Amino acid sequence: MNEAGLLTRWRAAAVAAGATRDVAVVSAGAVLLGRWREPHRRYHNVDHLTAVLAVVDAEQGHAVRPDLVRLAAWCHDAVYDPRAAGDANERASAELAAELLTGLGVPGETVAEVVRLVLLTVGHRAAPEDQDGALLCDADLAILASPAPEYDRYAAAIRAEYAHVPDPAFQVGRAAVLRNLLALPALFHVPALARRGESAARDNLRRELARLGPPAD
Repeated sequence: MNEAGLLTRWRAAAVAAGATRDVAVVSAGAVLLGRWREPHRRYHNVDHLTAVLAVVDAEQGHAVRPDLVRLAAWCHDAVYDPRAAGDANERASAELAAELLTGLGVPGETVAEVVRLVLLTVGHRAAPEDQDGALLCDADLAILASPAPEYDRYAAAIRAEYAHVPDPAFQVGRAAVLRNLLALPALFHVPALARRGESAARDNLRRELARLGPPAD
């Protein structure tokens, strides 16, 4: 989808969530798009944003407030520094979401819900009754269930984002990420996504983990 189409979708979600400052809505969308287009991003870019939004649109019937899920999708990787430690990116993205949405006149309780959703992407552990959280987490992880060639391109893009990390250190860190994902009771919670993707995603994760090999001495 082109930039104009994305900004139209951003505006629609923001207005549905209660934004009252129309000119500022457009400016905030442009700020977010600028972040998603940062040159150091190889996977966490506009293509990823578009893919996440597409899943949310396709499965919006599962959500209680799909427009809040869309806003959280826009914000969830808005801050992305591969050199940041731990959950710093997710927390900074949540802070940015709060700042932008508050500035648009979105009610405080709605802002807080979007912030909560963004922070769920730290560990992708939504409670069973959390339909909105489940949809956001599932959409963020949907790439894991891709056909093997597409998954391999995703894995290569992640490695490119961490080009500053030497191979041994990357191997250890990436393997930990993969094992944490495999340890989740379920990668997908939305029924249609679980049926289509759970097995394929786990196969891909195990295949990448095997390719990384044992930790270097």
